[in-house]
Amino acid sequence: MTIEQRIGPISLPDNRTQRLLTALLAGSGVTLNGDAPWDPQIYHPDFCSRILRQGSLGLGESYMDGWWECESLDELACRLLLHGLGERARPTPDRIIYRLQAGLLNLQSKARAYMVGEAHYDLGNDLFERMLDPTMCYSCGYWKEAATLHEAQLAKLELACRKLELRPGMQVLDIGCGWGSFAEYAARHHGVSVTGITISREQAELARQRCAGLPIDIRLMDYRELDGRFDRIVSIGMFEHVGHRNYVTYFETVEKLLADTGLFLLHTIGSNSSEITVDPWIDRYIFPNGVLPSARDIADASEGLLLLEDWHNFGPDYDRTLMAWRDNFDARWHEIAERYSKRIERMFRYYLSVCAGAFRARDIQLWQVVFSRARTERYDAPR
Repeated sequence: MTIEQRIGPISLPDNRTQRLLTALLAGSGVTLNGDAPWDPQIYHPDFCSRILRQGSLGLGESYMDGWWECESLDELACRLLLHGLGERARPTPDRIIYRLQAGLLNLQSKARAYMVGEAHYDLGNDLFERMLDPTMCYSCGYWKEAATLHEAQLAKLELACRKLELRPGMQVLDIGCGWGSFAEYAARHHGVSVTGITISREQAELARQRCAGLPIDIRLMDYRELDGRFDRIVSIGMFEHVGHRNYVTYFETVEKLLADTGLFLLHTIGSNSSEITVDPWIDRYIFPNGVLPSARDIADASEGLLLLEDWHNFGPDYDRTLMAWRDNFDARWHEIAERYSKRIERMFRYYLSVCAGAFRARDIQLWQVVFSRARTERYDAPR
């Protein structure tokens, strides 16, 4: 039965798996086939057994398969996480296997560095152009005084520029430049020259088009291949792809490339725990080999290399950013629907929604961290 052929939610069979799942949900405010917007409506009799067997991977895949619907996926995710079902939704064998792999293998080695670019960022510029705002920022906006997504993204870019104390003529490195959002803004509004690197061919191509005529050099390369010296370094939404085995190498690279009086701004999603873990659905379908750093990870890896000047958490702003992306995605999907499958549509809608719920639950954070190399004067970070 296809998604289009479904008539309505089914009556769940009264069996052991249904009772177990219902018991797990008790107290969360979530009811299978309930009346609230965050209650999942079930369309397949094997839903409960699949969730209990596969955890969060089964939950995401079954949504992609059309086994269930939910009016408010974001609030469903938030309530499940607040109820403590985040880590419990990852089967123990999966957690053990990932920790063994991460311990024995470098899942983010140079040879594997381009995997996330090919799997996610190269999916299609037409999709991201409709989902994002005109800046093409694919990272958290700054909503302190913003009323729209575009205002929030411009505010984020300006905030980063002010934290870096940019001045005309400076040489700036953008590690993980995406579609050139920061590079274009900094060059146009602060008179700097920017070298931007990305591991996505689609991003590099569009970034070069967007930055044409500006003192910007966009390169398709891994950060470990860089040479040179820069007055300022920025990395927005890239550190999540570095991996714990490479954190020290990353900061050693930044320290090597940063001028003696330079500043480095790291903008990254962060984990509340230092335990090496990953959501299996996100890992398989959205960001292969991605892993979120903890505050300890960042502090330990940078110790002895850079001086930590400022740490700013505005994680709740990512909830609003993701919901704005989802609104754009829903409103403009029809423009590209013929070029993508229904499964891709459901995959993206699920991804944007559950991530918004995770930030709403404060299960994950968004940090901007400023480092210096040999600064002697006081640093006062703008807000």
